Amino acid sequence: MTATVTWWGHSSMTIDLAATRVATDPLLTRRLYHLRRAVPEPSERATEADVVLVSHLHHDHLHLPSLRRFDAAVPVVVPRGASRQVKGLAERDLVEVEPGDEVEVAGVRVQVLAATHEGGRDKLHRGGAVPAIGFRIDDGVTAVWYPGDTGVRADFAEVEPVDLAAVPIGGWGPTLGDEHLDPEEAAAAVEAVGARWALAVHYGTYWPLALRRLHPANHHRLFVTPPQRFVRALAERCPDVAPLTPGFGEPVALDPATGPR
Repeated sequence: MTATVTWWGHSSMTIDLAATRVATDPLLTRRLYHLRRAVPEPSERATEADVVLVSHLHHDHLHLPSLRRFDAAVPVVVPRGASRQVKGLAERDLVEVEPGDEVEVAGVRVQVLAATHEGGRDKLHRGGAVPAIGFRIDDGVTAVWYPGDTGVRADFAEVEPVDLAAVPIGGWGPTLGDEHLDPEEAAAAVEAVGARWALAVHYGTYWPLALRRLHPANHHRLFVTPPQRFVRALAERCPDVAPLTPGFGEPVALDPATGPR
């Protein structure tokens, strides 16, 4: 069976494997605080999954209203300590993990990876440190790497090669900082891991109100041009990897018969 990936915007994806549907970091709202969604809201299909993976506790990755749209029986893999900082998770079937863990959930092997990113809910929350994490998932047919939000890491090269690398390439604010990958760094990360397809995520979805007018150059660099820069960087670094920059909600088949290599 051919695997399929659908990008719903920001870091929200549905990955349809042979027998398991995986959702990542669901953020399905029109507006989040000062951020406004610049593209259509996802369809209800975005709320259908056998397992949900949450990379860290920031509100644009662990969004409780979006998570509540999933069936309560769906297991949610979260960083260890998440239930202490986010009380609204109490009703979910949680699998709390930390870097180095390996768990099987809904028929999928999930390897938990370290990420270079502040992982706590926000500066006001207590309850101890909570790591930001990434994931390598494998159902025995298709392997996927999703690093979550992270800066550059030397241990990208230690991740086993995958079929699909889903990598963040941008952001939503006036700066990107050291805890996010830009398009060129994302392409280098894909080269380090090794993949057949590379899906760009975490760009072109949300932007602060009025910031486009106040900082047009930053909006252009961080919101408009990342996919084109990512495609160019991939072509230079690893031309055998097929770049994926689909439209919002557009399913993409990862067909080995017609895919790269």
